[in-house]
Amino acid sequence: MPTPEVHAKLSASSAHRWLNCPGSVRLTANMPDKTSDYAEAGRVAHALAELRLLQYFTPSIGQKAFEQRLQEIRSNPHYAPEMEHFVGEYVEYVQELALSFPSPPYVSVERRVDFSAFVPEGFGTADCVMIHGKELYITDFKYGQGVEVEAQDNPQLMLYAVGALLACSLNYDIARVHMTIVQPRAGGIKEAEIDAAALLDWAEHTVRPKAKLAFDGTDELHSGDWCRFCKAKATCRIRMQEAVSAVEDFGCRTPDLLSDAELGQLLHRLEPLVRYAEAVRTYAQDKLMTGAAIPGWKLVEGRSTRAWADQAAAFEALRAAGVNEALLYERKPLTAPAFEKVIGKKEFNRLTEGLVERRPGKPTLAPAEDARDAYNPAPTAAEDFKTSN
Repeated sequence: MPTPEVHAKLSASSAHRWLNCPGSVRLTANMPDKTSDYAEAGRVAHALAELRLLQYFTPSIGQKAFEQRLQEIRSNPHYAPEMEHFVGEYVEYVQELALSFPSPPYVSVERRVDFSAFVPEGFGTADCVMIHGKELYITDFKYGQGVEVEAQDNPQLMLYAVGALLACSLNYDIARVHMTIVQPRAGGIKEAEIDAAALLDWAEHTVRPKAKLAFDGTDELHSGDWCRFCKAKATCRIRMQEAVSAVEDFGCRTPDLLSDAELGQLLHRLEPLVRYAEAVRTYAQDKLMTGAAIPGWKLVEGRSTRAWADQAAAFEALRAAGVNEALLYERKPLTAPAFEKVIGKKEFNRLTEGLVERRPGKPTLAPAEDARDAYNPAPTAAEDFKTSN
């Protein structure tokens, strides 16, 4: 039987939430943990990444033990062949980092780190800790693709680094900390750096007081983007009040139509309300699925779909009836990204040099502070030339 996962009350992975909303720890203390297919797929991908790195950095693992563990991972129902490619990008990054030093670095995979000196009972597991000279490297693998994670000012990575600093302080004189997110399916590689002294100052003056509030069960609640993964995101009264109050002062004004300036302000204010509304709908639907009642609401059957009851038997019957087999299948070319998944990034880049073009994505609305360049709807000179011809 596998050892059950143990979670810290104030975990590094939830630090963004409890640092900004310390009361959320008390609020969600008795709420059950939930998982999803996405979360389970992430666990499998992490297990595969750990195994690949252990094979590379720890030759004593043995080929037989490696093959046995690999088979266990691949037999997991949440495993998908495409994981090999995305995990490979993370493993390749770590390998190249280790090879970039003039001498072998210290490397620890899936390293448990303790930061309880600043966070009561605080601990976590860093995907990869690497040390060379006076430099500490924390690398975190993210398999998710729904939310792009930044490395700069990332409290999860910073707490991992704090724990690693404390653990290695007797053997290493660390001056600089490098933190990296490798998220192959969203955002790629994100890097950040901080002086070790500044990191410990943050732990002492920012983390310690907030962690004490959260651990002691404060009532201090605040809503923000950290609500996204909170178990109380649909039923938190503070979140509801702040989301609704954000648009209340856009009531009756003159003239009757909103100006463009007001519309810009309103879009900013609507974002938390839209996210909150989605969370409430999901919560209510999940509740109704358990048989509970939500007064004034019910579940109804969605649009039905048709499928072969037994595809093999159906196709056999259709062929016997004289249907040409070519009509039962369709042949379509793989897209460039799909082909890359099949053969891997390196081989794809080697084979397709000069054969792939990057086409601009469909314009989408974003706040002015978004790091991406603004889209220019005016046609380029090349496009004008094509139109005129």
